Amino acid sequence: MDQDKSLTDRLKAKAAEFGFAACGVARADAAPRTAERLRQWLGDGMHGGMIWMEERSAQRESPAALWPEVRSVIALGMSYAPATDPLALADAGEIGRISVYAQGGDYHDVIKRNLKALARWLVAELPSDLPHDLKVFVDTAPVMEKPLAEAAGLGWQGKHTNLVSRTHGSWLFLGAIYTTLDLAPDSAGPDSCGSCDACQRACPTAAFPAPYRLDARRCISYLTIEHAGPIPEEFRAAIGNRIYGCDDCLAVCPWNKFAASAHANLAFAPRAELTAPALADLLGLDDAGFRQVFAGSPIKRIGRDRMVRNAAIAAGNSGSAALIAPLSRLLADESDVVRDAAGWALARLPALSQ
Repeated sequence: MDQDKSLTDRLKAKAAEFGFAACGVARADAAPRTAERLRQWLGDGMHGGMIWMEERSAQRESPAALWPEVRSVIALGMSYAPATDPLALADAGEIGRISVYAQGGDYHDVIKRNLKALARWLVAELPSDLPHDLKVFVDTAPVMEKPLAEAAGLGWQGKHTNLVSRTHGSWLFLGAIYTTLDLAPDSAGPDSCGSCDACQRACPTAAFPAPYRLDARRCISYLTIEHAGPIPEEFRAAIGNRIYGCDDCLAVCPWNKFAASAHANLAFAPRAELTAPALADLLGLDDAGFRQVFAGSPIKRIGRDRMVRNAAIAAGNSGSAALIAPLSRLLADESDVVRDAAGWALARLPALSQ
């Protein structure tokens, strides 16, 4: 076994010790179609208001565009496979549904901490006279983690555009280590979606104009998290009781039957108050209350106004008279988007207010 292969084998074993359920290596130029696909997606305006995608698009097109010296990419995945059905609360009108990935600790912090630890281990394993450099990335950098993870053999980008793994289904957080080292690469993950279109059919807002293409402007995850203004009325009823993200296209993937929650990192274990929050409680949040409830959660970054806006829309879809009073109080809220959502919601419940 050559030295590079031995090093990558030891790297994968150490990655597992740090909580990574998947680890693979790709050459820095192993995903050549990424640039073309990104340009088309941006050109079609499907990124919506995510201006940062456009502003740093040149750096996203390839690892070398971000860091010219990079030779290899170590792609890593942490499982957050849920122990329960993510769709179980779909008909619980007075309860808000939070996407599985956001019910526990902030994945940015967890993954970056472990990426740094793995990078330190790798440096310590290298001969002192071997030139090397490394950089770690998770989500917030201009890195196209999904095509790189596919190139490194972690899985493939499914028709819902997210990574799918034969072992972990659709439930992997992704991170990457860029390095100047020439590491032995893995084989790319073959597309195993076949003729299945379950994820396409499951989308409540028809956000997939074609397989492998997502129009973020129609996506509930985008609308409830990234979109800052009023949510377009054409999508409000379809949002149902989703208040942060949407798991529908992920949850229906048949490959999830192989995703055991026992493999999930314990750092992502759901917090009791985030698994089934009452809409009435969320509608009453002020800024301090929001910060307290969502401290240490990725949800904190959207701020109080977006969360209450989302909760108001869910309340309008609830059919619950119990939510009329807290919605009415929001008609005098300082936030335009909150007042707008509350007014829309109350108009959906007129018969109940008589």
